[in-house]
Amino acid sequence: MQFLRLLFSLLILMNPILMNGKNNRNSELVKTYCNPVGISYRFCLDKPSRREAADPTVILFKDEYFLFASKSGGYWHSKDLINWNLIETGDLPTEEYAPTAVVMDDTVFFMASGEKSPIYKTNDPKTGRWEVVNPGFPFSVTDPDLFYDDGRLYLYYGCSNKEPLYCVELDLNNKLEPIGIPVKLFGVNTEIHGWERQGDFNELTLAPWLEGAWMNKHNGLYYLQYAAPGTEFKTYADGVYTSRNLFGPFEYQKSNPFSLKQGGFLCGAGHGSTFEDKNGNLWHITTQTISVKHIFERRIGIFPAGFDDDGVMFTKTAWGDYPQYMYDEKRNQLESAFTGWMLLSYKKKAWASSEIDLLPVMNAFDEDIRTYWSAKSGNKGEWLSVDLGEESTVNALQINFAEHETNLYGRSDKIYYQYTIEYSTDGKIWRLLVDKSENKIDMPHDYIELDSPVRARYLKLNNIHVPDGKFAVSGFRIFGKGYKHKPKVVDEFEIVRNELDKCNVEIKWNEDKLATGFVINYGAGQKKLYHSLMVYGSNSVTLKSLNSDYDYYFSIDSFNEGGITKGIIIKVAGK
Repeated sequence: MQFLRLLFSLLILMNPILMNGKNNRNSELVKTYCNPVGISYRFCLDKPSRREAADPTVILFKDEYFLFASKSGGYWHSKDLINWNLIETGDLPTEEYAPTAVVMDDTVFFMASGEKSPIYKTNDPKTGRWEVVNPGFPFSVTDPDLFYDDGRLYLYYGCSNKEPLYCVELDLNNKLEPIGIPVKLFGVNTEIHGWERQGDFNELTLAPWLEGAWMNKHNGLYYLQYAAPGTEFKTYADGVYTSRNLFGPFEYQKSNPFSLKQGGFLCGAGHGSTFEDKNGNLWHITTQTISVKHIFERRIGIFPAGFDDDGVMFTKTAWGDYPQYMYDEKRNQLESAFTGWMLLSYKKKAWASSEIDLLPVMNAFDEDIRTYWSAKSGNKGEWLSVDLGEESTVNALQINFAEHETNLYGRSDKIYYQYTIEYSTDGKIWRLLVDKSENKIDMPHDYIELDSPVRARYLKLNNIHVPDGKFAVSGFRIFGKGYKHKPKVVDEFEIVRNELDKCNVEIKWNEDKLATGFVINYGAGQKKLYHSLMVYGSNSVTLKSLNSDYDYYFSIDSFNEGGITKGIIIKVAGK
């Protein structure tokens, strides 16, 4: 047994996909990240005390990325889409929702939701200085998107459970004033589009919210994206219509929603923006939901996106809250960017220095950001520890702090976390793995890729400083490789599509004690399984997010700490 473990360790060290990106063949091109995006999510200005960032727009300007998000008190810039630095400004309405920005030549233009919705511009967004171009429209604009195409500027907007999306052209020669009357575009259709129905499981009959317009152009075709059914739901997603004309008529894409993340640690992939990086790769940056302390308690996720050979728009959200590679080169976005580092900490035996009755220690290991463990204090010396069950190779960690009994609002240079992480193979001799004892950067979702992987069975998170409230964690997540055999192939499963409502389908498969969980892959084409659902601790699921008038194809991948076993594909008929 000892020989086999030694052999396994040598294989891991020799296998580049299991190693830290810095040890890969193209080491200068590869880094990793893990959603939610690592930014200083600001505490909201109103009660209850909680963090928020949502409705993100990313633009590339002068070889640097700029990220704008709702209620953030500023915006961020980055050179690599991983490390983000805050820019504070008093010139923009950073307390408004759904900001948008567009690059026209050497100038950036900005707009956010509001009664008048002024438009601003700057030649250097890193300074934080902006000037007003248009002081406000004669009508209210919510969830705006500025789209520049062939020397003309258009405004798409709308956020309602009753009204459709709208479009109007803006006059570049007259302070960006609207030209004519806004044109109605399209609304929702919950009878056919199951994913547009409200609820964490698309189970509600209330009218959904149609919002978050975003436009892209590809091969002469316009792709108008929109969000539904509501930002507080795990099923929050982005759909897309296409047209040869900026004002329509628009045709519903068969593969919809094109951005959906309905399972795993952090759910939701709606109200986002799709942008091209320096190397020509497309990315979709989205809103993800917590919605516990407040329905607008949200985070941001980023996923590979693109267009397939048939012009179908897609977003790869499978394994989307596990570590992903961020390649600094042109690549095929249909290929997974998943590192292969598996989650080692799910529902493992754990201890803590203390716990509150309704916030037990296992909440930090249940793969649900909506639940969290809390110590009885925020004092130095509180700790959280986990037993992985066996010695494993650890490549990365993510510490997701929760705000329990905080009384913080806005930003402050006193808001940060300080901690250390130790590791051990026997629970007796401990070694320092991560030292953030002098950290002064606010990073509530702290992802750490190790310079070199370590062998460990036990890990311990030690509190030194929290900005306020208790020492609380929603996810102490450990990634790497265990020594288990991979689970069995799921080559048989039962799929029953509801005859009365073909948006609904029930899926069952055989139990596998070796499996930690399963990923249900599905789509409207045998080679277009662009949707996915991650399932832990179950061998059945009900999906209510299908489009009723299409055939679907399904496969089920099983996984555990040892890796992933691909499943076979089965077809299910529509009407």
